[in-house]
Amino acid sequence: MMARILVLIMAFTAPILVNAAETGSQIAWTTETLKLVKNGNAAKGKNLAESCKACHGLRGEGTPAETRDDETFPAIPALAGQNANYMFKQLRDYFNDDRSNDTMTAIAKGLSEQDAADLAVWYASLSLPKSAGKSQDIAKAETLVEAGDGKRILPPCFVCHGANGQGEKLDIPSLAGQQADYFERTLMQYRSGERHNDIYSRMRLVAKQLSEAEIKVLANYYQQLR
Repeated sequence: MMARILVLIMAFTAPILVNAAETGSQIAWTTETLKLVKNGNAAKGKNLAESCKACHGLRGEGTPAETRDDETFPAIPALAGQNANYMFKQLRDYFNDDRSNDTMTAIAKGLSEQDAADLAVWYASLSLPKSAGKSQDIAKAETLVEAGDGKRILPPCFVCHGANGQGEKLDIPSLAGQQADYFERTLMQYRSGERHNDIYSRMRLVAKQLSEAEIKVLANYYQQLR
């Protein structure tokens, strides 16, 4: 099993090495940047997060997509328990115009690097939001998460995002408890290339191998994880 996974990883990373210049982000994980995030001030981040509650929830739980008066409002992501390095990177990518969202770009441009680090550390300290997902198509999702698909050179999701969707220390996000609608929209944006701030095209390469149906079951699966 491990040998097969290693083969998949090597096959998947080959195009990454070829396209190393296409980072999709200006963030470089230097010792200084890692130290900045690690030493972020959670108390200051908590104060800054007061203005984030209206959209991201009182405890960073996010909000699901909803329709009001025939108008659809997209899901807003959960931030609670998110990898601090990943969140810092996203805020700086908005600041640098490497990731685009009218609301978040405007907010991020008003934040210093220290502000971004403080917010990232605060949200990382919060417990994961309670599950709002329903059990469906779990077997299909588990196959992708645990085994991937060798025929499509598709590595198992757990290799990068962890067995429990907890992410990894550098810049790989936690997926556990994420709003399913937001998760689905994000992968579809990677799939189309609309979103392109993934370093070395990592998620774009993965998303292009997934069908819309597979993206939906993965979104529901990860929303249920704790």
